[in-house]
Amino acid sequence: MTTPVLAVTSASKRFAGVRALEDVSIELHAGSVHALVGENGAGKSTLIKLITGVYPLDSGQVRLRGEDVAFASPRSAQQAGIATIYQEVHLAPQLSVARNFFLGREPTRFGVALDLRKMIKESEEALKRYGIVADVRRPLGELGLGIQQMVAIARAIEADAGVVIMDEPTSSLEPREVDRLLEVVALLKEQGVAVVYVSHKLDEIFRACDTVTVLRDGKLVSTGPTAELTRRQLIARMLGRDAAELDEGNRTRLAARQAQTEAEPVLKAEHMTRRLILEDVSVVVRPGEVVGLAGLLGSGRSETAKAIFGALPLDGGTIEVDGTELRRQTPASRIEHRIAMLPEDRKAEGIIPGMSIRDNIGLAALPQLTKAGLVSRKRVDDIVKTFMDRLRIKASGPHQRVAELSGGNQQKVLLARLLCLNPRVLLLDEPTRGIDVGAKAEVQALIAELAEKGMAVVLISSELEEVVEGSDTVVVLRDGTQLGRLVGDDITEDAIMDLIADAAAERVEAEEAVTEK
Repeated sequence: MTTPVLAVTSASKRFAGVRALEDVSIELHAGSVHALVGENGAGKSTLIKLITGVYPLDSGQVRLRGEDVAFASPRSAQQAGIATIYQEVHLAPQLSVARNFFLGREPTRFGVALDLRKMIKESEEALKRYGIVADVRRPLGELGLGIQQMVAIARAIEADAGVVIMDEPTSSLEPREVDRLLEVVALLKEQGVAVVYVSHKLDEIFRACDTVTVLRDGKLVSTGPTAELTRRQLIARMLGRDAAELDEGNRTRLAARQAQTEAEPVLKAEHMTRRLILEDVSVVVRPGEVVGLAGLLGSGRSETAKAIFGALPLDGGTIEVDGTELRRQTPASRIEHRIAMLPEDRKAEGIIPGMSIRDNIGLAALPQLTKAGLVSRKRVDDIVKTFMDRLRIKASGPHQRVAELSGGNQQKVLLARLLCLNPRVLLLDEPTRGIDVGAKAEVQALIAELAEKGMAVVLISSELEEVVEGSDTVVVLRDGTQLGRLVGDDITEDAIMDLIADAAAERVEAEEAVTEK
């Protein structure tokens, strides 16, 4: 093994007497991609901030290229060749892409005026090297979040960094942009850069990383080659559980659900059509069944869920719950018939960040808890406590603001609100997006538990593995059209992708036939 570019030895850090990191060591090597994984609160962010000079070490040592270092600020770390790309884009949205690219290192003419021509030319060339096509004269804030993130990444890379730390870099990227970013990671590796890759998305870890370090509760669990671990083993280490226990739990839950899927359907949404959006899509869900909606970005998954929920009025088709046809196409009507929906964007369409956990959860229960215009505070408190305990929401108390919670706990607050409605049908649009592996496992276990108790669940996820593992039936969509339906053992990632690929090939052939005519 070569001498590490960066080595952290026995790093420890406490805040107000609380241990954030204890005796953690890690080595980064040139031309290697090193994954850093763990649940929220495992110590990943603290370790990054100790390396980059945000926090001083309580004890331990950081060595860069064999020399002891103790950076006074992130800027000092950057000047030493350590570039950090964070989950949120920390640039100036009102400035042009070119100005952002050179932020803090602007070239000048004669030492006075900014050399805008050079900034435009060099930023264009640099972005093209990483497959980014954008008008560098436009304000950064006018571009999509994915492009903004890629600009931030390219900017950090071009600063001649020997170490690049990527903290959840794909959280706001679309699948194609994720592929492009992983190509950039591979390019950095070829150039001899040491990369730290922090992500909750395990498929990215296994695609891009050579080595993986697992942290749990501020302590080092393991470090070793990624290729020597299975996905289950990695999750088990992060959660502190046995991989065989995880597998057995999944098998038991699936067996219990499959035994319930012979009953009459709870939900029958048939031949749903909305001009230019959905065309003849049908979703049937029985009690205790999880029906997954699979497809690429723009396939119509979310639109299908919104149509069932009444948020997307239909031009044609029927929707029934327990044999009763629902004619009014509004969310209020659907809620009356015990259909509840978890939206894809929890921040924009779900949580009310300025309100407390208690108020966010209690909103759904207010109609049942109100008498003569008065709300029973005790009954609200009892319900909130019940769901906080049941869903293991980690917070200082029910009056803590939801905005202060982790993504996983915000998602649990939303689920608690929906469960207050005592739904028969639960529509879940990306229920595990943006949450850590531990919270993801808890949410997935909760979905399985609800299905076991007879709830009808519709599950949408951009992660095929999640759809495959968690669904009894899968409806595959493309461009708002239903391609097929897979059941039981026929549900595999390959089968889903084959349906999508076949449909794409048929479309190309049809377009070519029209062109020839």
